Amino acid sequence: MDGIDFVNLFQGIATLLRSEPTILIGRICLVALGILLIYLGRKGVLEALLMIPMGLGMASINAGVLFFDVEANQQGTLFIDPLIPDGATDMLVQQLQIFWMQPIYTFTFSNGLIACLVFMGIGVLLDVGFLMARPFTSMTIALFAELGTFVAFPLAVAFGMSLNDAAATATIGGADGPMILFAALILSQDLFVPITVVAYLYLGLTYGGYPYLIKLMVPKRLRGLPMPPPKKRKEITANQKLIFAVVANIILCLLFPVAAPLFLSLFIGVVIRESGLVHFAEVFSGPILYGATFFLGLLLGVLCEARTILDPQVLLLLVLGIIALLFSGIGGLIGGYVLYFATGRKFNPVIGIAGVSCVPTTAKVAQKTVSAANPDAIVMPHALGASVSGVITSAIIAGIFITVVSAQTAVTP
Repeated sequence: MDGIDFVNLFQGIATLLRSEPTILIGRICLVALGILLIYLGRKGVLEALLMIPMGLGMASINAGVLFFDVEANQQGTLFIDPLIPDGATDMLVQQLQIFWMQPIYTFTFSNGLIACLVFMGIGVLLDVGFLMARPFTSMTIALFAELGTFVAFPLAVAFGMSLNDAAATATIGGADGPMILFAALILSQDLFVPITVVAYLYLGLTYGGYPYLIKLMVPKRLRGLPMPPPKKRKEITANQKLIFAVVANIILCLLFPVAAPLFLSLFIGVVIRESGLVHFAEVFSGPILYGATFFLGLLLGVLCEARTILDPQVLLLLVLGIIALLFSGIGGLIGGYVLYFATGRKFNPVIGIAGVSCVPTTAKVAQKTVSAANPDAIVMPHALGASVSGVITSAIIAGIFITVVSAQTAVTP
């Protein structure tokens, strides 16, 4: 069988063999990584809803590379083209007719809609009462847990990134996927796809990695520290939570209008929850949240094509992303220690990890780690308060970055 027949019959193998050595190895490794993500999602080590479709998409995109032009060795896939030039209307229409996931990408991902849908679902699941019950401790931890953002930003600039690209990359430290996607879309349109892919890839790994960080920084005797019983206080009513959500939404939109779509999305979910709109709550916390998260994971997977991931800029993002999340976790635990000493050694410092706003993953990590040291210790209410605060804090800091950096680049000649 000659070469052309082989190409026509098994193009995925043929493109693999005719790829540069780096791309060939990258494709094989990414297929293997996709399989690993599926396995870890199935085992419950990573978030199954996100990691399983992401892993399968990653494996498929790197296996399903074909020739668009055999003679010129022009390779591609029939999944997505994320690099359509601005204003290329005819090209976009053509891409929508060729690439089967292009409509989902163009009409939900590249305009931030999918991030807003996820935030609506998260808002319905959030009980802001945990934050309102202990606002000082929750916000203290959340602020410390932004350490990775403030470490990654100057580091990215030092590596030669522009202010916009550095700010977009630094938001990975906030560990809030929809906010990272939205901020990168506004600040760094050229890099927003790889930034989002890197962010979600690492956010899925926090569930497996942060327990080791906790064990490294917090001795077992402190990990099992029981929280003191809550002081008797007046129950926070649904009306109070509703008022909080409305006021917080208006204030944040007023201060940071550039992030208003995400503020609205988050707090409309909270308002639906507290208004007793059961049917709406079921729709947003069920089909919309799960559907948006599933397609988000699938899109992220098929965006992990070897030629994209092995770009030198993306390799830099991989380094900066892990540094940002590592320092955010360290910062959160430092915040936990600050409260541990400030409360006369009564506050469990493990709760600090929940300030990294990968809600509710980091709160579950905190409780799971504490339970392993002391099955009778319950820290989930405090952890959820810190997690909810982390969502709000990461949104505020992203809004500040977008506003300040955009203004700075606008006046820079």
